[in-house]
Amino acid sequence: MTNSLIPVILAGGKGERFWPLSRQHQPKQFLCLDGTGKSLLQATADRLLPLAGGWEQLWVVTSARLAAQVRSHLPQLPETNLLLEPEGKDTAPAVAWTSIEIARRYGEEAAIGFFPADHWIGDEPAFQNTLKAAVELATTQPAIVTLGITPSYPSTGYGYIEQGDRAGTFRDLPAYRVNCFREKPDMDTAEKFLATKDSSGCCPYTWNSGMFVFRAGVVLAELRTHAPEIVAPLAEKGVAAYSELSKKSIDYALMEKTQLAYVLPASFGWDDLGDWNALERLLNRDAPNVELANHLGLDTTGSIFYAVDKEEAICTIGLEDVVVVRDRHVTLIVNKHRTQDIKQLLKMLQDRPDFHKLL
Repeated sequence: MTNSLIPVILAGGKGERFWPLSRQHQPKQFLCLDGTGKSLLQATADRLLPLAGGWEQLWVVTSARLAAQVRSHLPQLPETNLLLEPEGKDTAPAVAWTSIEIARRYGEEAAIGFFPADHWIGDEPAFQNTLKAAVELATTQPAIVTLGITPSYPSTGYGYIEQGDRAGTFRDLPAYRVNCFREKPDMDTAEKFLATKDSSGCCPYTWNSGMFVFRAGVVLAELRTHAPEIVAPLAEKGVAAYSELSKKSIDYALMEKTQLAYVLPASFGWDDLGDWNALERLLNRDAPNVELANHLGLDTTGSIFYAVDKEEAICTIGLEDVVVVRDRHVTLIVNKHRTQDIKQLLKMLQDRPDFHKLL
């Protein structure tokens, strides 16, 4: 098992910033956002299958309420490889529980990779080569390897990884010790990150992709040291322990504390598809607007239009920098620079019982 990878797809997210297309019964990972006909979950599985060597070694962890959706989108996934969380407790419990179950089945030398279900990858061969390098690093020494995305602009929406000493070369890719993880910065700080150069003239900062590779035994030993309150109940009780677990991300519970964190800087075309503005980054192609709808516009630029029913029309006059999404009985109109506030709008809907059917 040391030369292959067991990929795990994290598919329990809510995708609230893609409302109204993303709903409680059909969150973002089950949507097709790029016109290819594949959901984000299906696209993620497709690019991981060559690394897994087939469906028998691909795993998914998700919310129990989304089990039927996962089975529908990935009918070839073995039922024993689908782990269902009774409630969302962020990524640390999901990583810990899955690692325990994989170690029980395959042994502690098994190499595991964790991948969010909502990422877009541009260059899949480069992505797969980077993961093979991560497996090589993780299986030759005690290492928890994260993929750091080479920044293309000073983003304030991503956390950053500051790389430290060089730790070798794997499949022609340099690896580094992680010096520290940085929270999402303001614009001034993000610009300073990108302007920083190390002794070789390279920027030592990468975006934190949320993708990890490690051996099962290595991560479980580190969790026992740094997050025993999570891993011990899961080891004893399995999924029945969820009700007593605190809600923690794997970054906070482990990655910011471990001395075994390594980063592989990667450039394979990446986006975490966090909100509607991601469509502009993926699909603009120098057009005045992004149009996944029948849109007729007069003096309308820099905007994003999406409609579920392709027979409906969206007509605009004199608009700039807006997102318009039409889904059945809901129309969302939001300034592109305020898509983060969609979560606040959903809280308002939750306070209105007459609107609960729209959540």
